[in-house]
Amino acid sequence: MSLFDVYPLYDVTPIKAQDVWVYDAAPTKYLDLYGGHAVISIGHAHPKYVENLTKQLGDIGFYSNAVKNPLQEALGEKLPLQANCPGYQLFMCSSGAEANENALKMASFVTGRKKVVAFHNSFHGRTSAAVAATDNPKIVAPINAQQEVEFLPLGDLDALAAVLAKGDVCAVIVEFIQGVGGLDISTAEFYEGVDKLCKETGTCLIADEVQAGFGRTGKFFAFQEYNVEPELISMAKGMGNGFPVGGILIHPSIKAEYGMLGTTFGGNHLACTAALTVLEVLEEEDLMAHALRVSDHFKAKTTEIPQIKAVKGRGLMLGIEFDFDTAALRKKLIYDQHIFTGSAKNKNLIRILPPLTVQNEHIDQFFEALKIELNNL
Repeated sequence: MSLFDVYPLYDVTPIKAQDVWVYDAAPTKYLDLYGGHAVISIGHAHPKYVENLTKQLGDIGFYSNAVKNPLQEALGEKLPLQANCPGYQLFMCSSGAEANENALKMASFVTGRKKVVAFHNSFHGRTSAAVAATDNPKIVAPINAQQEVEFLPLGDLDALAAVLAKGDVCAVIVEFIQGVGGLDISTAEFYEGVDKLCKETGTCLIADEVQAGFGRTGKFFAFQEYNVEPELISMAKGMGNGFPVGGILIHPSIKAEYGMLGTTFGGNHLACTAALTVLEVLEEEDLMAHALRVSDHFKAKTTEIPQIKAVKGRGLMLGIEFDFDTAALRKKLIYDQHIFTGSAKNKNLIRILPPLTVQNEHIDQFFEALKIELNNL
């Protein structure tokens, strides 16, 4: 095999996708309740998305950030307003890990400090400082471990206060709903307390919205469930509906200087078109409100299955927890029921991260399939 073999693969080869459906060559039709790790926001091959990207590719797909790009300017104006983050400034990149790298770098520039605080079961990426702030030693190489990161229990304000009191922390980085870690959410008191402590100690609060952002939770960003004001907001995944795009929103109190941040591919014409189209469809189809309605239906359906011990998450960033390892169950769902779902660091959890266009009937199909496979275990 010529590929560097780092991905354990399911024996499925998608060749086409439409809305919430993925097809292989057979063709077998799969219900996509995972969205390729929460990437597919407005549905696979949305007609407006295909049309806009195709047209843009015929005009210009890429040029460097050394020249003006009106599409970047349009996105920089539209995104903060639609996200209800007025005054925030946009810097674009190409992935979630890159977004978090730039957020951490900005926090260090702003504060003149280098230590980072993250939380147990966090996931912020697989590169440099982002992976150092990820609570998984197996994917942290020695070169990454040079970063100074302290992990604290999620929800422990006293522990955070003691660390921040030392005055050497540049950033506290938080997923307001943990993704890979297992959909854990703390309390409003905790998140608002984190923001208050950061403001009191001159520490930057980074809201990692890479997975939760762009309407997945029913709010544009998950942190908006609380009274907090992050200095930096990182985003990717649903931002491009499958096109590689990421970015950070930067608080208006932070002033830009030439050369502070930079990227070759970030903010290219195709990436901007993808993100602008996602924003347009989110608004036109009212997908954030739709996500909450489907979420309510999902949660109601869980009451029909006694084996489910907990329902975690919010909006269409959901998890169902059992009292056993769900790996075998997920395989049965893929191969026998033709439904994609996700795993987590919590082995007893199945993650549900569908396109925001998913309907109640698709949720019903999942629960019927789940009942069958649970009875077959």
